[in-house]
Amino acid sequence: MANDASTVFDLVILGGGSGGYAAALRGAQLGLDVALIEKNKLGGTCLHNGCIPTKALLHAGEVADQSRDSEQFGVKTSFEGVDMAGVHKYKDEVIAGLYKGLQGLVASRKITYIEGEGRLSSPTSVDVNGQRVQGRHVLLATGSVPKTLPGLEIDGNRIISSDHALTLDRVPKSAIVLGGGVIGVEFASAWKSFGSEVTVIEGLKHLVPVEDENSSKLLERAFRKRGIKFNLGTFFQKAEYTQDGVKVTLADGKEFEAEVLLVAIGRGPVSQGLGYEENGVAMDRGFVLVDEYMRTNVPTISAVGDLVPTLQLAHVGFAEGILVAERLAGLKSVPVDYDGVPRVTYCHPEVASVGLTEAKAKEVYGADKVVSIKFPLGGNGKSRILKTAGEIKLVQVKDGAVVGVHMVGDRMGEQVGEAQLIYNWEALPAEVAQLIHAHPTQNEALGEAHLALAGKPLHMHD
Repeated sequence: MANDASTVFDLVILGGGSGGYAAALRGAQLGLDVALIEKNKLGGTCLHNGCIPTKALLHAGEVADQSRDSEQFGVKTSFEGVDMAGVHKYKDEVIAGLYKGLQGLVASRKITYIEGEGRLSSPTSVDVNGQRVQGRHVLLATGSVPKTLPGLEIDGNRIISSDHALTLDRVPKSAIVLGGGVIGVEFASAWKSFGSEVTVIEGLKHLVPVEDENSSKLLERAFRKRGIKFNLGTFFQKAEYTQDGVKVTLADGKEFEAEVLLVAIGRGPVSQGLGYEENGVAMDRGFVLVDEYMRTNVPTISAVGDLVPTLQLAHVGFAEGILVAERLAGLKSVPVDYDGVPRVTYCHPEVASVGLTEAKAKEVYGADKVVSIKFPLGGNGKSRILKTAGEIKLVQVKDGAVVGVHMVGDRMGEQVGEAQLIYNWEALPAEVAQLIHAHPTQNEALGEAHLALAGKPLHMHD
């Protein structure tokens, strides 16, 4: 057991979030003796404070929108409001079911699970609950927390983080969202669906600025139509309390007031005071530095997930954790192609993508070697039935493979699976065009976009 000094585990994992528990499950499956240490709840941010609860809120918001707008489908309903206690009950039931299942999985694999705050005590050990847990290898997977700006204090009352927003006991009458990335636009979308007046402040020139510019512009158009306000291209200067809310001032002097301010400028790594630097682990701005096989500069230590400077996505953490477990078990390991990772922003409408943006493709291959095409969802029967607008944009190396798929529209996140295969298997447009997509589905729009790129458009003008 962990308190037996003579026990040396094959793998000691510090952090039970997506990356940590994926490594534990896969490692145990491959015959490694694994200890998994977590100070809070198994499942980490994704399950308890991130992916799952936010998507539950967004689905509740979708139901609210459908209730308000049902008459356009010939169905008469009455919308009486949002019961946040009921929303939280629904959200918490989803989390509880997944949490119970995950606990069962860890127990079934005979993983030694230790609840407590661990600290790296040597390149081969972690101290927790007054005991030293020894391992032949240590995996650091301590995740991330919401970031803020210098001088901007998150108080959990009027100035809140995404953690606070997930447990807010009311629908704010008005909200300012500082940050127009994934977290910011998802909360802006959910709160607007619940009935809030929302303004998003983004210092860069577009919402979801890491996406293809066309996707950003489509989302901005959709947000305007929904009545979600946003201010782009000017950075935050200060926030101060008013009599009954918060006032935000930007660098150009513009002022915005609301009941609450959500700080959604990203997440920073949890690494301070955990013994990493003392044990020689190379770091940069709090992130643990790793190579393509998730190895740190210390031979017995690896790191995965939000703790390392890769994409902060749960499914990336899963992949990185599995990679480490398989490498330690002696299997051939393949580094993660981060361009090939599917990315989804679950606002209304959804933004989904895989591969390179058009700008990045031109940078990599040359502007004269890149072509793109857009297929509007207005030409797709199922999207018309759902009354969603948007586009599928394909980016191709001329006479070569599709290197980017960018989609905006309701339920586009469900189409990113095929898009991922197209990118990662380096498919040619003509090869995808040969595949028959079911009609009427939104998936069919992805097929039709490839038909058009292959030079034989169907429900689209030449």
